[in-house]
Amino acid sequence: STQNQKEPIYHDIASGAKTARVGFDDALSHLRAGDTLVVWKLDRLGRSLRHLIETIQVLNDKAIGFQSLQENIDTTTTGGKLVFHFFSALAEFERDLIRDRTKAGLNAARARGRQGGRPALLSNDNIKKMIGYYQEGKNTVNEICKIFGISRSCFYAYLRKEKKAIQYA
Repeated sequence: STQNQKEPIYHDIASGAKTARVGFDDALSHLRAGDTLVVWKLDRLGRSLRHLIETIQVLNDKAIGFQSLQENIDTTTTGGKLVFHFFSALAEFERDLIRDRTKAGLNAARARGRQGGRPALLSNDNIKKMIGYYQEGKNTVNEICKIFGISRSCFYAYLRKEKKAIQYA
């Protein structure tokens, strides 16, 4: 005989930026091998394709099926598994494209003479003066920092950089 057992429904109310998903985490904790997680739409399961694929992989590793009602995807079927393998390949392709574009952009910027990173607070002349004051020992580190308008951590970063430059010269 069949029982009219009501299936539990879990839900989250959160913005797209929020990562904590209490309802989702609760649903995952109750799923067991052989169960199927059903969502209304794919974007309810993951905020990005990468997150979606990772979540499906976790479910698959636990022998838990997945179904999306709106997109009519069911990973408990061979066709549904094929769709997710295709999504995974597209996500990997997208990551590779982004990586290649980023490298090309950085190389083009370097070719134009642009250097990445935060601009230096002090000119090379001021760095030499600052290190000279430090080596003379007439001023404290705090006084040197006030003279040049920098923090102690910035001072020590310049000092380390100069020591490395001298070491490799």
